[in-house]
Amino acid sequence: MSPLKKTKEAEYVKILILRTIGNFLILSSVFMVAKTFYQPVQQEIRYFIEKQANKQYIVVSSKEEAVFRLQKNNQPKGALNSLLNVKPFEVLVPEDPNFSVVIPKIGANARIIANVDVSNEKVYLEALKKGVGHAWGTAFPGEGGHVFLFAHSTDYFWNVGTYNAVFYLLDKLEKQDEINLFYKGQKYKYQVVERRIVDPSQVEYLTRKTDREFITLQTCWPAGTTLKRLLIFAVRVAD
Repeated sequence: MSPLKKTKEAEYVKILILRTIGNFLILSSVFMVAKTFYQPVQQEIRYFIEKQANKQYIVVSSKEEAVFRLQKNNQPKGALNSLLNVKPFEVLVPEDPNFSVVIPKIGANARIIANVDVSNEKVYLEALKKGVGHAWGTAFPGEGGHVFLFAHSTDYFWNVGTYNAVFYLLDKLEKQDEINLFYKGQKYKYQVVERRIVDPSQVEYLTRKTDREFITLQTCWPAGTTLKRLLIFAVRVAD
């Protein structure tokens, strides 16, 4: 084989290897982006469709009450609802009557894991695979203090999909929107009064004090990243 032919073959092999590596990196990047943003995008699409169809979520305390409300509201779908295949309303029964959060505006319904150590990464990441975390040392519903709940936290941005997605749509909440907590079989109703976007280092909100019973809901922001924290503040109101 001539030296010229050997050189051309070597260059071909080199180009082939570089193309293979390049294609692998591109596919890996596409996969990571899809994995990171799949759940946020899925939730955004669901919310948009349900909003266009004027879907309503009804919060109840038990399965028996859910059956009653379903029978009472057994109405045919409208044209848009039928076209989008969306139920005109849906009854939300708390995942766990002992401790759950239900937010009708965004169709959120999840079990709350009590007394999660927010200073222990391994502990709180494990808890967030099961539900929403309740920060250790903060109050419980009905105690008249500050209840701190968090979800959709992660160690690395590409690992977001591993954890509970119930708070992905938290940014849709506005003043006077309703948040319901169920604790030891009793329902507690709260109303949104404020929202803030803060740096992850601003942990002083964990120990915030007030003269009214209130809750803080925390999630990572923007959805699918760990850059900031979105905080929703709500005060207890009469049910």
